[in-house]
Amino acid sequence: MAHYAIGDVQGCLQELQKLLDKIRFDPASDRLWFTGDLVNRGPHSLETLRFVKSLGNSAVTVLGNHDLHLLAVAHGQEYRHKQDLDEVLTAPDREELLDWLRHRPLLYHNERFCLIHAGLPPQWSIATAIRCAKEVEAVLQSDSWREFLQRMYGNEPNLWSEDLSGWPRLRFIVNCFTRLRYLDPQGRLALEPTAPPEKLPHLIPWFRFPGRLSQGQEIIFGHWSTLGFVAENGCFGIDTGCVWGGQLTALRLDGEMDRVSVACPCYRRPG
Repeated sequence: MAHYAIGDVQGCLQELQKLLDKIRFDPASDRLWFTGDLVNRGPHSLETLRFVKSLGNSAVTVLGNHDLHLLAVAHGQEYRHKQDLDEVLTAPDREELLDWLRHRPLLYHNERFCLIHAGLPPQWSIATAIRCAKEVEAVLQSDSWREFLQRMYGNEPNLWSEDLSGWPRLRFIVNCFTRLRYLDPQGRLALEPTAPPEKLPHLIPWFRFPGRLSQGQEIIFGHWSTLGFVAENGCFGIDTGCVWGGQLTALRLDGEMDRVSVACPCYRRPG
């Protein structure tokens, strides 16, 4: 039985299938962890959703910002990149797929690893992260999910406090799990920059923040294609920019943590 984590697919189904052939994935015995962003920007978002859903208990995926974007656009939010999602929005099984996606977690963990899409703020222990993820998951899976999708956009608040409540609290939580890359020196979220760390010396990648309370837990994340593969401080970033002409990467989580990648065509260019 092999256990692999796979970086952001973003609708690149052919590359995912090549990667699964390369690792000789057997759905009867092997397990896959996806870092989220199954959809958007690549050419086959609909088929990717159908395929990952069809894997059943052989795969788990956490929600990424593009997955939440799909849910929001499907229920009235008009934002850019909608054109990349039209095949999902007009599919005959649209509601079944969206309902399945809405019930995915923000954080998944076993006795060794935590899987998230983006990052954790330094003020959160792993226990706090698990508790906060469940708060948002509960709302997404409740009758209030449509209102949540309307209110989740925005960059404030940018500093954690247990006193946060209501929609601002939920927005902060979802921003960490699905958008976070950088922090300022005071531990506030810096959500807009996407450049690699060497170009932004005034900001700190979340996994390098001194004294973060999640240290000691091995964390698998995606979301950061300009960073590329990283294995640092117990954190493993595996978004290697498939949709941008990079690679799609699988990291084996049992044994020697071998890394396997396939090359990808450049479906999109920055900007």
